Amino acid sequence: MRILGIETSCDETGVAIYDSKLGVLINNIYSQISTHSKYGGVVPELAARSHNENIISLIKDALLKTNSSKNNINGIAYTAGPGLVGSLLVGASIAKSLAYAWNIPVITINHMEGHLLSPMLNNNKLSFPFLALLVSGKHTQLIRANNIGDYNLLGESLDDAVGEVFDKIAIALGLKYPGGLSLSMLADRGFSNKYTFPKPLINKPNLMFSFSGLKTSVINTIYSLSNINYQDKANIARSFEDTIIEILVSKCAKAIHTSKLKKLVIAGGVSANNKLRFHLHSMMSKKQGILFYPNKELCTDNGVMIAYAGLLHLRNGKYNNLETSINPNWQIYSINYN
Repeated sequence: MRILGIETSCDETGVAIYDSKLGVLINNIYSQISTHSKYGGVVPELAARSHNENIISLIKDALLKTNSSKNNINGIAYTAGPGLVGSLLVGASIAKSLAYAWNIPVITINHMEGHLLSPMLNNNKLSFPFLALLVSGKHTQLIRANNIGDYNLLGESLDDAVGEVFDKIAIALGLKYPGGLSLSMLADRGFSNKYTFPKPLINKPNLMFSFSGLKTSVINTIYSLSNINYQDKANIARSFEDTIIEILVSKCAKAIHTSKLKKLVIAGGVSANNKLRFHLHSMMSKKQGILFYPNKELCTDNGVMIAYAGLLHLRNGKYNNLETSINPNWQIYSINYN
């Protein structure tokens, strides 16, 4: 099977073609970082406009470079949610139109399911069931993955997502949006334990997260320093990042203990953080388990993960009609193809 994948949930236009025998044939991504960085966050209207301006050329380029056409594309998968309404509509409209014109199946994919399944692209040892920590700019969730399309929510953030907090702290430190990577690089130059920040819910027996109190504490600390210098910023970044990692690792350890599962997936934009990977790997090793994560180029939003998820669903006979359908609030645990 050969699947065309379209991802337009937020601010990156992703178009990819995945072949069940040959793997990833192409992974086209148009990033809108330069457009939104001046505003310190994604502007929904500008995001949708950019998708509309670039998606056709990305699809044409992908088809041309992989020698693909309606004759050898077996299905089209697109992100139907969660995400920004205008952005989702662009991808959905294009996917449904092509599927109608080419008379092939179209598969609606949950964006977070795409992230969750992405480690399977480079880890053939990963199989169901497993636990997944999904950490991105909009989501922080612990999921039990039982099978394709069968997921249970174990815990999630009650307020801000991890990626969102990273970006807001980075801005407060004077770093450009998106600031997750820059903050982590700054933290490498900081000293640990220079600052103590709260760790909300870390000692609670449940698997819920909360990061708003931590965010407020860090921002207040930054603004309380009248003559803040580079080393101060690095020390704050280090203590903040260490605190985030401790919270995430602690909750994952509890989930592993209660579920008795030995496989943990970490996916989403924040999963590219090397220190988070290191500490989760260490925790899983102590529990005689295995940590799985996608290649770094597949941590951020991309069409490959959507195409791959589409392939798995299509193999199971799950696909949709040609009615343009999106769900901006689609939860991964409510996937239903009935």
